[in-house]
Amino acid sequence: MHGWILLLWFAATPGEPQLQKARDAQDRAELQRIAMQFGAAADQKAEDAPAQYRAALAYSMLAGVATELRDKVQARSAAEAGMKPAERAVMLQPGNSEYHRIWGTLCGQEVAAIAGLGALKYGKCAIDEVNKALELDPKSAINYVSHGVGSFYLPPAFGGGVETAQKDFEKAISLDPKLADAHLWLGMAFRKQNRDADARHEFEKALQLSPGRVWAKEQLEKTPH
Repeated sequence: MHGWILLLWFAATPGEPQLQKARDAQDRAELQRIAMQFGAAADQKAEDAPAQYRAALAYSMLAGVATELRDKVQARSAAEAGMKPAERAVMLQPGNSEYHRIWGTLCGQEVAAIAGLGALKYGKCAIDEVNKALELDPKSAINYVSHGVGSFYLPPAFGGGVETAQKDFEKAISLDPKLADAHLWLGMAFRKQNRDADARHEFEKALQLSPGRVWAKEQLEKTPH
């Protein structure tokens, strides 16, 4: 289960343009600045679900980049800071699919930085919330990417596997062909099946759609010609 949890954050995340740009460039200082700004706004607007979501989203992106750069201390700190507004957003608007998805992502980021019983608790949160997001909005491409990341790292014996993940990523692309992370993760699935030419094609497509994404560039460079 932990493989899923570790990389849930990589699933594409809509949001403020400045957040997306900072995430793509792995600019932790800018992400932290925005997260603190959005977090302060959320504290002042406790009944404003979108304000809670923006804070959760910013902290999730910061936790994600920290995880990518192997800084577990910052990843855990950011995930913990984002969980309260994420849970609050869900409480205020329980029918909002994206609010469930970001809460599940933050739970996953927490698990990536801890161990023991806490990991089990937050692991269940991650799985349940991403599944709830998909249940609420089965036509959301981003939800299929998040679900596919789960399948990618979950063993077939537990309902996962790369072929199951591939179907989720392909479904996401059918719903939104311009979703860069759907192509990126389809490339990951192809590479895991030793389909390197197909993988490179998807990584290149992801970079065409999101040229500043450092992580996509790294995956392309890792893939044999």
